[in-house]
Amino acid sequence: MKVIQVILVVCLLCSCKSKWEKTQPVTEKISESVYASGIIKSRHQYQVFSKVTGPIISIPVTEGDTVRKGEPLMVIQHETAKLNTENAALSAAYASVNANEDKLNELKVNIELARNKLSNDSLLLARQRRLWEQQIGSQQQLEQAQLAFKSSRTAYEVAIYKYNDLQKQLRFAASQSGKNLQISNTQQDDYIIKSDIDGRVYSLPKKAGEMVSPQSPVAIIGSSNDFYLELQADEFDIARIKIGQKVFITLDSYKGQSFEAQVEKIYPIMNERSRSFTVDARFITIPPVVYPNLTLEANIVIQTKDKALTIPRNYLLEGDQVMLENKEKKKVVTGLKDYQRVEIISGLSSGDVIIKPAL
Repeated sequence: MKVIQVILVVCLLCSCKSKWEKTQPVTEKISESVYASGIIKSRHQYQVFSKVTGPIISIPVTEGDTVRKGEPLMVIQHETAKLNTENAALSAAYASVNANEDKLNELKVNIELARNKLSNDSLLLARQRRLWEQQIGSQQQLEQAQLAFKSSRTAYEVAIYKYNDLQKQLRFAASQSGKNLQISNTQQDDYIIKSDIDGRVYSLPKKAGEMVSPQSPVAIIGSSNDFYLELQADEFDIARIKIGQKVFITLDSYKGQSFEAQVEKIYPIMNERSRSFTVDARFITIPPVVYPNLTLEANIVIQTKDKALTIPRNYLLEGDQVMLENKEKKKVVTGLKDYQRVEIISGLSSGDVIIKPAL
């Protein structure tokens, strides 16, 4: 019977001991941070769209290839565009000034003939006037000479006008046909989808023979060695986030490891569906191997104190109170908080002992 009593006393003491955990405030470094989720993205990553509709003839690259700016990614069937370009080239050649040189030379000849006739009629008019002054000839002969001169002058002016007008028409036609040829060449280039950057091909959802259209992406291109973090921060935290703040991230691909980054951009509009803001951060320490769209969790460091009086967060009671060793509750003023500890600005000293009631 005594043995049983001793065992009960020991159990009671152990239960009392486990019911009340004790601790004292300690001075240490503490950082307050806000949580954000996100993904890794390749710098300059973008979806590639086709400008035209048609079947794919060939895809000269594969997923994972590095490409240079302007390098072909996909070739779309473009027989009609090719024929249009050839037709535009023929029109441009036909409308060129050099191709119409004979027409211009013909008008030049007409100008020369009109000038010679005008010169001859001018001489005849001058001669007739001298004769008339000497009372030789008739008034009618003088008037006929004057009329012939005016007619020759008009014919000469018309010949020059026709020549200049034909030149303008030919230049306009040549310029217009040249522009049409440029448009056709541009449209033909649209059937060859090219990379806009030096980067890597991350996705090619289409295969040769399939149809493409401007409504669906045909590839995803991005930088091959420059990555950043696209984070989603809650609207309640966004006012505390600033450019330049440190970010510590964890990845499922690297269990147990943490990597450092820095906030570089805050987008000024909220996503109404998720009630969050997009925040970009650049890597300071980057994992050995990363890929776009890897998911991550991040802690954005809002503020840090090297020397702060802290207690475990689970010792803080509702209403910012703590329980002293004598079971008395005491109001405290808190400061920075992380996931495990909280700063005590006033209300406790390092010598105080506080307890955590058992749940």
